[in-house]
Amino acid sequence: MHGGEVLLAGPKRLQGIARELNEALDGVAKLDLRIHTNGVLLNEEFCEVFEAANIKVGVSLDGDRVANDRHRRYANGRSSYDQVIAAITLLRDRYPHLYAGLLCTIDIRNDPIRVYEALLALKPPRIDFLLPHATWDRPPLRPEGADTAYADWLIAIHDRWRSDGRPIAIRLFDSITWNARGRIGGTESLGLSPSDLIVIETDGSYEQVDSLKVAYDGAPAMNMDVFSHSLDEAMEHPGVAARQGGITALSADCQACPVVASCGGGLYAHRYRTGTGFANPSVYCSDLRKLVAYVEGAARPRHTFPADALDAMARAGTGPREVELVQGPQLSLTRMLVASAGSAAADRPVRSLLTDLERAHRDIADQVFRYPFVRSWAARRAGRDPAARVAVPGHLGAVAAAIAIRAGESVRVTVPVRNGAVHLPTVGRMLVTDAASALVETAPGAFTVRAGTALLDQGSAAWQPVRTLEAQEFTLPLDDVDPHRDCYPGAPLDRLDDGEFAEWRETFTDAWKLLAAEYPEQAAAIREGIQAVTPMSGPPGRFAIDRHAYGAVALSRCVDAETLAKCLVGGFASAQLTALRDLFDLTGRDARAADELNEAYVLLATAPLMDRSAGKAALEQVLRTVDRLNGESLPDVGRRFRSGMRAAALAGVPNR
Repeated sequence: MHGGEVLLAGPKRLQGIARELNEALDGVAKLDLRIHTNGVLLNEEFCEVFEAANIKVGVSLDGDRVANDRHRRYANGRSSYDQVIAAITLLRDRYPHLYAGLLCTIDIRNDPIRVYEALLALKPPRIDFLLPHATWDRPPLRPEGADTAYADWLIAIHDRWRSDGRPIAIRLFDSITWNARGRIGGTESLGLSPSDLIVIETDGSYEQVDSLKVAYDGAPAMNMDVFSHSLDEAMEHPGVAARQGGITALSADCQACPVVASCGGGLYAHRYRTGTGFANPSVYCSDLRKLVAYVEGAARPRHTFPADALDAMARAGTGPREVELVQGPQLSLTRMLVASAGSAAADRPVRSLLTDLERAHRDIADQVFRYPFVRSWAARRAGRDPAARVAVPGHLGAVAAAIAIRAGESVRVTVPVRNGAVHLPTVGRMLVTDAASALVETAPGAFTVRAGTALLDQGSAAWQPVRTLEAQEFTLPLDDVDPHRDCYPGAPLDRLDDGEFAEWRETFTDAWKLLAAEYPEQAAAIREGIQAVTPMSGPPGRFAIDRHAYGAVALSRCVDAETLAKCLVGGFASAQLTALRDLFDLTGRDARAADELNEAYVLLATAPLMDRSAGKAALEQVLRTVDRLNGESLPDVGRRFRSGMRAAALAGVPNR
């Protein structure tokens, strides 16, 4: 609900509107009510109405007193600043759950850092910066020769914000980052996502977005209303359709621009010029081009891998530091795959939810994205693993639900049912019947699953959580429920019964005690590098890893602690080498040589766990393999890695 100044309607009228909307949409759609105000009239009476109707409130504030009073004064010249600050303080301190954030319209005459600090001091959940409305016919204020004055103003804030550790969400910067990663940026002013906004005026008429009023008189008009036209019909209006064409609807200059995916041509209204209409770049084109390139560059993951870390891994001396260096690029790759896997139009609402969850709970989101079987799903869905089984569509909703559950957030999201269960990665599965999809509703400390007529929670016998193996403060998920663990040569075992799980837990406890006592360096690295194990069928004492399930090791039944310890070390080494090969070509793109290198590397890593005779034989096999791989076809990094393996094997073989 917006205006003008929407609070001029008064609390009773706003209360009535909220009631009518809630009653009309009950059982039809989820209503998200928000109000944006200049804050002058906001008081406790309004807040009580907003509390009862669950209406979120955003407030316009342009910075400190000097910045705000440049445009926001009464007709008699009196400042409105103190009233606005009092309103924000009331909202923040008494009704923090309704505090949606602050909106600041940029004026380049204001000091950017003073503006940022003034807004930050009010502890908003988020800030958005808006370019002032302008067109080519009515250009924005711009000092002569300062072609990127608005970009420079925003970049100053961006650098300070990053140096502060990104203490709050800033929608403009986040949107650029999300657009660059192929996700919905969360604002119509940037990106290529089709516009899905319609304004319904108080007389029932439909209009396009209000920003079009800056172009020319009557620009938002549609000559349609709620009495004669459905919303579907309104969305087919030529003016709305013009903002849904993606990159092909942009000017030739925009289509050729290197930052078009994030910029999207800027706000539609800002492209207007008499004679050519909206078929132009934004009047802020130079600013957007510089700003987007700068923010994308700052946000782009920069992964380095020092030579001494490569040498340590070549010796099978991978420690926590090397694991961290490998994990960073793997997480970036997983995020790219998830973005691609969730790029369908049907995933758009879930992508928006996921964006909000990530902004609020980045660490928890990273934990879920690091989970191996989220990656295996995303790789299949994005088509990166052509040999894999078909991935479940809609699983992005389950990923979002898992983040919300772990973060204690309240969300409602529809997820698919596969093989009679709702699967929530890292969390567990809920067995359901006779449903193709289910509604997961989360709340702090709890969640429910509604499938058909059934309503289930964690206390239900149908709930099967991911269980953990524990030893010496090391907790390792044993996942026997995730549907995307079927990526190994051996078939995954389904839910272990209590007796089987107890046997696994006992063997793991003994194996970890052995590793921690006799091979503490390897134990420390495994603690950081293995995120999950999953039981698989096959002869006892075997392990397997999958490139697109980095961090997981599949294990067949291990009859004793020594065998399990060796499988953990071997699986860990194989997973790290495979991840390293995502960064470096170690074998000249020779698939057979890569397999031989992997076998030799596992022998090098596990030789210390063998008896003297078997260990010597293993290291001699390593030497034979790396000597056979010594060819001109190896790239420099491959020769260096091979030399490191050879030196380590020689050092471990007596009389060589």
